[in-house]
Amino acid sequence: MADGPNIAPSGPNRTPTEDRIPLSLEAEQAILGAILFDNEVFYRVSSYLRAEHFYDPVHQLIYDACGRLIGSGRTAAPTIVETFLASSQGFNEAGGRRYLESLATSVPSTASAPDFARVVFDLALRRGLMNLGSEMIERARDGGLDDEPQRQVEEAEQALYKLAETGKYGGGFRTFRSAIAEAIDIANAAVQREGGLAGITTGLRDLDSMLGGLHPTDLIILAGRPSMGKSSLATNIAVAAARAYRPEKQADGTIKAAEGAIVGLFSLEMAAEQLATRIISEFSGVPSNEIRRGEVDQEAFDRVYHAARELETLPLYIDDTGGLSIAQLAARARRLKRQHGLGLIVVDYLQLLVGSGKRASDNRVQEITEISMGLKTLAKELNVPILALSQLSRQVENRDDKRPQLADLRESGSIEQDADVVMFIYREDYYLRRAEPREGTIEHQEWQRKVDETQGIAEVIIGKQRHGPIGKVDLQFTEKLTKFSNLDRGRYDQLRRD
Repeated sequence: MADGPNIAPSGPNRTPTEDRIPLSLEAEQAILGAILFDNEVFYRVSSYLRAEHFYDPVHQLIYDACGRLIGSGRTAAPTIVETFLASSQGFNEAGGRRYLESLATSVPSTASAPDFARVVFDLALRRGLMNLGSEMIERARDGGLDDEPQRQVEEAEQALYKLAETGKYGGGFRTFRSAIAEAIDIANAAVQREGGLAGITTGLRDLDSMLGGLHPTDLIILAGRPSMGKSSLATNIAVAAARAYRPEKQADGTIKAAEGAIVGLFSLEMAAEQLATRIISEFSGVPSNEIRRGEVDQEAFDRVYHAARELETLPLYIDDTGGLSIAQLAARARRLKRQHGLGLIVVDYLQLLVGSGKRASDNRVQEITEISMGLKTLAKELNVPILALSQLSRQVENRDDKRPQLADLRESGSIEQDADVVMFIYREDYYLRRAEPREGTIEHQEWQRKVDETQGIAEVIIGKQRHGPIGKVDLQFTEKLTKFSNLDRGRYDQLRRD
């Protein structure tokens, strides 16, 4: 092992400077002693406690060495840990093996080890808050004309969120071993769930089968021409994820979604009440235009009322502010996760976001690049999937086969590059109904046959999937309810007649 830092010996004596810093060397010693005495303690605290949470650099070295040994299946005993740290000058100055043995023999109780670990963790957060506060004060005092206050607020909020989530600044390198462990956990979660779904459900059986659900850190683009049903499908997915949400308490006391997700929906085009009307229409079976106009009888109103009561407790949060910048969206998403939790973000739609750069509007391609990169970065930062809607260029309308392709994405270069999944929505009956031949002709008969075959069927074309197959999924689309559902071909003819 490489030489450790040259530091002063550990101990309870604190300098005048340290008296103003939140720390407890005694708590650090207690948790290290508990681990050295009983290695099982490490498994109880390692899900949140990291070496950098210790104030004393020697304690950081000891905790890291214990983690390496235990992780490789060996025993973290004082004699063995010493062999890893013997070349560290700071460790030797602290007392070497004698210091390790004194830690292991002076453990007050291994049962209280998680309490000491939480003290160490919380004090590290306090130190992080002090550092962040100092940096904010310095930046606010010395900021130039180019360093706008709003940008300072957004970046401070981002730093605060990272501190709240991880208790440290920056990510840095991770060992391949930790990445493998996380991959195994994801696979195990898929096995535990019915149907082997690893990600968040879309509520659509065949789409879930192709995608494996919506996966954390993924940027999923759903694109289509106007009136294809992009907003409806995205809303259907958001509601399905929220309805499936089932919280589960973890060993460290935090809450994690066992299924489904808490959903944040950014509707930059449609008002929140319009979205709510659509959702109620879908679940009540009463067309939204009839709800808006009040053209409902008592039986229909009862269905609307009961649907509303069922849906009002969903963990679905809607922000219908128009003209958001990518930085503002990110700040609001962080705030939502911090206050209520967050498992899925839906953005309707990408082209209505604006860049944060001063001259972003001078170059739309550069602005879209900033937005798509910002969404992908946010998905990784918050560890959630982001489903973002996107418009398609008009060149689709100039082809005989109007099924979308990757090249049809507006400002497609950056969107296609940053996305993990690109899906297109296409309804052939939409185009057929707008190209009706003259009645009584052979062409009209053929046209009518095609309309009958395609009515109520929507295609979701997966044009790119970084971790899975591409292909096509057929869905049923009930236009009067703006509702997408699983297509049962055995019943389709009867549904069409109805």
